[in-house]
Amino acid sequence: MEAMDMDEEPVVVAVRGPDLGGGPRFLFPLSDSESSPELETGLDEEEPPPIMSTWAFNQRSAPGQRGEPRPRAARGPAATQPPRRTRRGLRASQTAPPSRAFLDFLLRAPAASEALQGSGSSTDISGSDTEEQAPGPSLGASAALGPPAGSTEPSAPTNETPGGRVQLGTVAPPPATVTPPCVPVATPSFQLSQSEEGEGDTCPICFELWAAAGEHRLATLRCGHLFGHACIKRWLKGQGQAAKCPQCNKKAKRSDIVLLYARKLRAVDNSEQEAMKKSLAEEQTLRRKAELESAQCRMQLQVVTEECGKLRKQVQDIRTLMSQAGGASWSTGGPSTGGPSQRAEGPRGGGHYTFSKGVLVSQAGGCRVLAFCGPLGCLLASQPSPQATLVPGYGVKKISTVNMKASQYVPIHSKQIRGLAFNRQDDSLMLSASLDNTLKITSLLTNTVVQTYNAGKPVWSCCWSLDNSNYVYAGLLNGSVLVYDTRDTSTHVQELLPLGARSPVPSLSYIPRVGSGPFPCGGLLAGSLEGGYFWEQLEGNTYQPHQLPLEAAGCIDIQVETASRHCLVTYRPGRSNPSLRCVLMELTCAPQLVSSQQGPTQQGPACSCSPVQTFNAGSSCKLLTRNAVFPSPAGGAMLVCAGDEASNSTMVWDALSGALIQKLPADLPVLDICPLEVNGEHYLASLTEKMLKVYKWE
Repeated sequence: MEAMDMDEEPVVVAVRGPDLGGGPRFLFPLSDSESSPELETGLDEEEPPPIMSTWAFNQRSAPGQRGEPRPRAARGPAATQPPRRTRRGLRASQTAPPSRAFLDFLLRAPAASEALQGSGSSTDISGSDTEEQAPGPSLGASAALGPPAGSTEPSAPTNETPGGRVQLGTVAPPPATVTPPCVPVATPSFQLSQSEEGEGDTCPICFELWAAAGEHRLATLRCGHLFGHACIKRWLKGQGQAAKCPQCNKKAKRSDIVLLYARKLRAVDNSEQEAMKKSLAEEQTLRRKAELESAQCRMQLQVVTEECGKLRKQVQDIRTLMSQAGGASWSTGGPSTGGPSQRAEGPRGGGHYTFSKGVLVSQAGGCRVLAFCGPLGCLLASQPSPQATLVPGYGVKKISTVNMKASQYVPIHSKQIRGLAFNRQDDSLMLSASLDNTLKITSLLTNTVVQTYNAGKPVWSCCWSLDNSNYVYAGLLNGSVLVYDTRDTSTHVQELLPLGARSPVPSLSYIPRVGSGPFPCGGLLAGSLEGGYFWEQLEGNTYQPHQLPLEAAGCIDIQVETASRHCLVTYRPGRSNPSLRCVLMELTCAPQLVSSQQGPTQQGPACSCSPVQTFNAGSSCKLLTRNAVFPSPAGGAMLVCAGDEASNSTMVWDALSGALIQKLPADLPVLDICPLEVNGEHYLASLTEKMLKVYKWE
């Protein structure tokens, strides 16, 4: 043991507080082992004894008198702890714990107050031999190892017991000339890194995590700052020309936004969210389809119910007649034999229009044109926006033909709408013309504008080509007609210039080609305020103009009945004719003769029109009304309908005889008339500035 003591000096931890002056220094053991031989085993220079083992006893020691340490009771062999590794050549000494006053001082002392002064050398004590500091508060006092072997400095007297325990001793204060080094303070660097790491994962605009896909994916500007793509795009758009980076305040623009494809990117896995959005869009599409089918089924159910009621009524009438007159008189042609057949012979005996329902379209007024969409089963009436402060402009109001109620407003243009038209494909695409110089195509399934054409001048009318649905036409303020191809989204493909005076074109109608007949030509019939023109469409996009023999002035509307090749021309009152006139004309086509030196030669057909019947209305016409000519619901004839401003009513005439059939009253002047057929039932809708009145044929 003596030889061992000479080679290996015991390791004693001494701590002296600054408030103790030159008092004794308390020695703390570096191990809890029972005997010295066990402490000397397992030598490893890379793992010095942890300092926390020196402090472990103070939490369990009982408080003694102030300033006097109380030794810890020896533990038996059964409670022996596993040996701790120490430095080579050092022996750990166990000492009694300090008093409670000294322990309180240790808790109050700063992290780097003083280091224990040894003889010639000192060792900083931490949780390990490496330079890494454990997170948490640093030690309250400095500690240093005792003098190494061979040192001449006197060591503290110790009393070793037979059991190998060492009693607490005191050490004299070191010379004042030795300056103890400070114990380095451990800084909580992991907390700063975590906060910085959290800030790097979020967008500085919305403080939301970046995503690997979608609108909020990682993007940057020229300055290098990172943002969510949707956030920085909205930020720059909101600031306009003076847009700047939200962080460094440098000038930026939308073209500076660059999407980043980082090698390592911590992003939110929003694949399920994107899949849910896709499934939501599909569900909305299916829901719209189901609603359309449901509306059609309700309409069919209503028709079947009405037919069932009519059949029940007829059966009851038949039973009543049979009970009164007998079955023989019914079979041989009683008074009820020719009733239904006579009502079907013509408009007079076939039926008439009865008022069905009135719908308030716009409380403030401003309605102008009317159209019917067959696939959706709804009427479209143009009107100004009902919420002009929030959504300014003009649009159309949907009116369901199932219950005749206004359902939805669709904003389209910024100024008044002058024309609405649908094609033959029944794809729910609506063509609209407006005074804001635009021609737009709107999908009524999604209520969104899918195509916009800028005509450069106010557009007064529009129509689809019935021979090729890819072409649409727009009548302008200066009298010209622009031809657009829906496959070309840039500009018009052709301009049809007027032959005479440049006046607005309030009406456009397309006449499809037919194989044979008195008028097989197909083309565009344009009605201006100074007359009418027929643009015959030849091969491709070639059009040949034909000027119609109409009156020089006063024409306000031209409507076409494509099946019978008739057109209805409306003239406003003038000096020669003081009343509103509607002239039904038949389109004709005759060979054109051109004189030459060799004699007249046939060059091509000349398209013209000839009057068939004239209908007179009131003496007032301040508005450009749109009238209608269509086959009679009773069959075998045509009906002519026109609005009469003098009596605020809708006039219905028989086209063949020219007799007035009905006069349907209205509260305001009628601006547009639209016949429609829904599930075998025929209706007539008339539009005023505020109201829509629907009449049913019976």
